[in-house]
Amino acid sequence: MPANQGTRAYDAVIVGAGHNGLVAAAYLARAGRSVLVLERLDHTGGAAVSTRPFAGVDARLSRYSYLVSLLPEKIVRDLGLDFRVRSRTISSYTPAERAGRPTGLLVGGGEQRTREAFARLTGGDREYEAWQRFYGMTAHVAQRVFPTLTEPLPTRGELRRRIDDEAAWRALFEEPVGAVIERTFTDDLVRGVVLTDALIGTFADAHDPTLVQNRCFLYHVIGGGTGAWDVPVGGMGALTDALAAAARAAGARIATGHEALRIDTDGTTAEVVYRTAGGEGTAAARHVLVNASPHELAALTGGPAPEPVEGAQLKVNMLLTRLPRLRDPGADPREAFAGTFHIAEGYRQLATAHAQAAAGELPAAPPSEIYCHSLTDPTILGAGLAERGYHTLTLFGLHAPARLFDRDNEAVREELLTSTLAQLDAHLAEPLADCLATDADGRPCIEAKTPLDLERDLRLPGGNIFHRALSWPYAEQDGGRWGVETRHPNVLLCGAGAVRGGGVSGVPGHNAAMAVLERH
Repeated sequence: MPANQGTRAYDAVIVGAGHNGLVAAAYLARAGRSVLVLERLDHTGGAAVSTRPFAGVDARLSRYSYLVSLLPEKIVRDLGLDFRVRSRTISSYTPAERAGRPTGLLVGGGEQRTREAFARLTGGDREYEAWQRFYGMTAHVAQRVFPTLTEPLPTRGELRRRIDDEAAWRALFEEPVGAVIERTFTDDLVRGVVLTDALIGTFADAHDPTLVQNRCFLYHVIGGGTGAWDVPVGGMGALTDALAAAARAAGARIATGHEALRIDTDGTTAEVVYRTAGGEGTAAARHVLVNASPHELAALTGGPAPEPVEGAQLKVNMLLTRLPRLRDPGADPREAFAGTFHIAEGYRQLATAHAQAAAGELPAAPPSEIYCHSLTDPTILGAGLAERGYHTLTLFGLHAPARLFDRDNEAVREELLTSTLAQLDAHLAEPLADCLATDADGRPCIEAKTPLDLERDLRLPGGNIFHRALSWPYAEQDGGRWGVETRHPNVLLCGAGAVRGGGVSGVPGHNAAMAVLERH
């Protein structure tokens, strides 16, 4: 290998050009700091990218992450980002069968329509009124908690006082979310719809005593202070492209094809050794921000390895020539697929699927949820596709832990995909396969990613989309002032594994930048 390419000094070197690394770079560069971002891949964006995965088809899909809730408007405003989101007109649709007839629960389209949908499904107003009370409680918590994400970490007591609702605190922070769901709702389907927010990317039971499911639920209901999940206009890559442009405009240097190999630090200054196609180089810095998992941080610094983690999801991207018709005669596909379409996510179904996966078996009825990006934002479709009725579908499968794929990733992926789509087909009036578009080579436009695929492609440990179990949004034993601190004073963690990480939020990137700017 050629000799070392030489050392250049920066105020900050950022390892990883995912969205959090780009947020940190933009903030620091705008504050006048010299910044170098090292990215292993040949492009920026990390898991928040848009790609054309199907040969010869001009449809840009959000390949990995796909919706926006936790990104504070403050970050968009501070960095002057050319980025927008659109609200979905429908929150969710859940197909069901009652008295031998297909029906479903549509949430959205106005209060009256939602109330009527609950009444048709459950035979009265009780579940709807419980729904209103429950999500009134989570809305109150969201309004109080979300603004704290870009502030120094509050203590547990400070956050509790800020929420100022003891019943809400107990329900979300102290007892398993399954307990409050069972206490609040009686209908199995309604219970399941509520529980799904606690299981996105998190392999847990509703009554897990560690409350990892509560932490997942909390982050899914506090976004934007409302809990709404919005569609990124232009796809998720539009956000990271805007962030990269903002960072570069402020003077940050972004070097793709540069893989960080090692971080050497004495706590005051640091050197990052990296590899390129032409050899190795070294960058010196006062601070190093690691936009990667805690496992990658340990490998780079020679620290002790964290506990193993695993992801638990199947991500499927599809392109259709038309939306499929539904068995429910009262459901319009353009509404049903506009929000979150729940599949095999009744409360008992979720518990059974978890138990089967925990025993090392593929769930007999794999739970998943689907939404159609192009109904809200047709700009991701190339010329002519939208006019011809084409649509994208994104499916996110639950309770698919990495351990299930260890024996044969490709074979298990295909087996799980087949059974997952069969659960969807059970609610369709025509097979989904009949609606799939084909690429330039005549192959169906569908791709699936398992946790092992994400580990290989993105270096997510065990394919965990949050890098590790989500944290409470308050200071615990070693959280530090901003939740990004590590055992090295000048090395900060700015990825999803930071406290208040997970999801596409930019919060860890913002907080790591604030930690640097406070010091110098």
